[in-house]
Amino acid sequence: MSEKLFRLDAGYQQYAWGKIGSSSAVAQYAHHSDPSVKIEEDKPYAELWMGTHKNVPSYDHDSKKPLRDIISEKPEAMLGKDIIKKFNSTTELPFLFKVLSIEKVLSIQAHPDKALGKILHAQDPKNYPDDNHKPEMAIAVTDFEGFCGFKPLDEIADELKRIPELRTIVGDEISEQFIKEMKPDAKVGSSDDANNRKLLQLVFGKVMNAPEAVVTKEARSLIERAHNNTADFNKKDLPDLLIRLNKQFPDDIGLFCGGLLLNHCRLKAGEAIFLRAKDPHAYISGDIMECMAASDNVVRAGFTPKFKDVKNLVEMLTYSYDSVEGQKMKAEEFPRATGAGESVLYNPPIEEFAVLETTFKNATGKRQFKGFNGPSILITTKGNGYISTEGVKLKAEPGFVFFIAPETEVELEAEDKDFTTYRAFVEPN
Repeated sequence: MSEKLFRLDAGYQQYAWGKIGSSSAVAQYAHHSDPSVKIEEDKPYAELWMGTHKNVPSYDHDSKKPLRDIISEKPEAMLGKDIIKKFNSTTELPFLFKVLSIEKVLSIQAHPDKALGKILHAQDPKNYPDDNHKPEMAIAVTDFEGFCGFKPLDEIADELKRIPELRTIVGDEISEQFIKEMKPDAKVGSSDDANNRKLLQLVFGKVMNAPEAVVTKEARSLIERAHNNTADFNKKDLPDLLIRLNKQFPDDIGLFCGGLLLNHCRLKAGEAIFLRAKDPHAYISGDIMECMAASDNVVRAGFTPKFKDVKNLVEMLTYSYDSVEGQKMKAEEFPRATGAGESVLYNPPIEEFAVLETTFKNATGKRQFKGFNGPSILITTKGNGYISTEGVKLKAEPGFVFFIAPETEVELEAEDKDFTTYRAFVEPN
């Protein structure tokens, strides 16, 4: 085994929202990388976890030793001095890399920032197992849809006028206050912007604290409207979305706090969104690469049978409001690679991670990468090829996962034009 480049075995999670059996990319990757994993065609396969998180750790493929143990034995070689100093750990990666295969909507959720993460973990370690924040980025591998952040305020005001069920849950007084006082063109950070956020919090708080009987009654009326009065909705695809979501979670509060208050986001393969701490979101369908700070803290709002922490959720959100386009990430050029193929960088405005996508759509061949100043995890998602360094050459097939130590120059060699890899990494600057 090379200490600088070695293959990993990644674990998977079978949450109910995952794609079923071999239709799931997660199941395909798990089985292809380890044929002893038998795909159960009636079971969901939702997430492939790559990293050192204690819930689903990765292991060295040959020795079966946990990655965090390998790191702890030689932390400077595996993480780098600067990463150890920056994140104050000699055993763990600061990021968690995942593949998600989504058949049903995930819970509408938000994640605490670092300060709130520490508080929630101390108060309720069962429901908040980590003391860290959890900003995350999603890169679409197939067509993807989800909820991402609150809609622009004028759209919400329009819905309060158009949709009686939403107005009933919010109440006439707060509905009218929101419609009259909100200023959709307010400059971020201004007093008008601060007031906009307070108004949005009032609306969201009323929705999240609505009595269950009221939610059930108004949800059924809303779905009847979606079937019979589609012109009442300000977006053409909204009635169909609400009907689909109601089949998965009948009469759920998520129809209102998600379907009517949050942006419905569609991504094509290669597009990405960054989800900041304290911003509400949910994934609805598709396959994505997801990277996040190493945390499993989730504050849930709807579309879930799990624990909902309504009080903390209503208090914690930023209540930022923007269009879908305003939340998409732009892929950047990556000048630190040469040779065949193309590499693009998804670099969110946080310290814990960035993700590099490499493809060979135009020509097969070899692509060389200079050493990064921190550790990396790379997965092959399509096609066939090799990854190599200093005399070590390893086969890279769909679902094969690799750890790359800091300052390690590697080469990717494509055997076909489908060969695609994603590499999550962290650097000190």
